[in-house]
Amino acid sequence: MSKRNLQAWLDYQQRTHPDAIALGLERVREVWRRLGAPPPAATVITVGGTNGKGSTVAFVEAIAAAAGQRVGAYTSPHLVRYNERARVAGSDLPDAGWIDAFERIEAVRGDIALTYFEFGTLAALWQFAQAGLDLAVLEVGLGGRLDAVNIIDADAAIVTTVDLDHQDWLGHDRDSIGGEKAGIFRRGRPAIVGDAQAPAGLLDAARALGARLMLAGRDYHWQGHVGARWDWRCGDTRLELPRPALAAPVQLANAAAAIAALHALRPRCGWDADAIARGVVHAQAAARLQRIAREP
Repeated sequence: MSKRNLQAWLDYQQRTHPDAIALGLERVREVWRRLGAPPPAATVITVGGTNGKGSTVAFVEAIAAAAGQRVGAYTSPHLVRYNERARVAGSDLPDAGWIDAFERIEAVRGDIALTYFEFGTLAALWQFAQAGLDLAVLEVGLGGRLDAVNIIDADAAIVTTVDLDHQDWLGHDRDSIGGEKAGIFRRGRPAIVGDAQAPAGLLDAARALGARLMLAGRDYHWQGHVGARWDWRCGDTRLELPRPALAAPVQLANAAAAIAALHALRPRCGWDADAIARGVVHAQAAARLQRIAREP
C-alpha cells in the first residue's frame, strides 16, 4: 500500500470513530501507554477555559522562549493548515513529523477507536517527546476533566475564564462547567484561575483535588495604566510591563495568568523580568487581534 500523505491521514481519521467528539480518557490513555508514554517535555503547562486559551498559550510560549527555553505549543483548531496545531521553537511541525506520528499510533492502537482530535493530540505529544523540549504548553480542546490532553499530568494548569460553552457535554451552568474545567488541575501543583469571578464549582473542585490555587485578584494582581504600561504583582514580586501587542483590555488578564503560571514554576521556567517584558510584547496568536493592513 502506498504511503499516506498528511491529507489522506486526516481523511482517514475522520472515518475511524463514529462520533466527532467522544469524551473520556481510557482509550487515548491506553494508546499513549502503548506508545511508551514518554514525557512530552521537562515541564508541562496546560491551559483550559472558555475564552482566552489561545492567547494565554501564546503568552506562556513567548515569555519562556524569550528566557531561552525550547518550547512546544499545542493548540486547536487550525485556521489554514493542520500543521498549525503544534509548533516547536516557533515553527509549525512539518508533514513528515505528523505522518510518522500517525503511523506509530496506527501501529499500536489495535481495535481502539480514536477521534480526529485524539489522533492529533497523541501525535502532537509524541512529536514533542522527541523534540527535547524544556516546556510544552498544551491547550485543552473541550472542557478539561475528560479531554484527551488531560492524560498528561501537568506541572501547572491555567483556567482562563468560565462561561457557558459545550453545554451538551459539560453542563448547563457555570458551576458545572467550572467543575469540569478544574479537572486539569493536579494535587499539590499550581492551579491558576484567571477568572476574577470564578464560579464556586470550579473552586470547590480544585480544592477537592488538593490543587494549589492561585486566584486572580487574591494571590496575584494586575492593573492597567493610562499609556503603554501595566503592573503585575504577586506577594513581594512586582513587574512593570509594556502593553501586549495583542491589544485589548482582556489580554492583560490573559498575560497575567500566563505570568502567574511561570512564576509558580520558577526557576525552572526561566523566570526573568526582561524575558517577561519581551514575551508580553512579542506574543501573537493568528487571527486574534491580528492586524492585516493599516490602509485603507
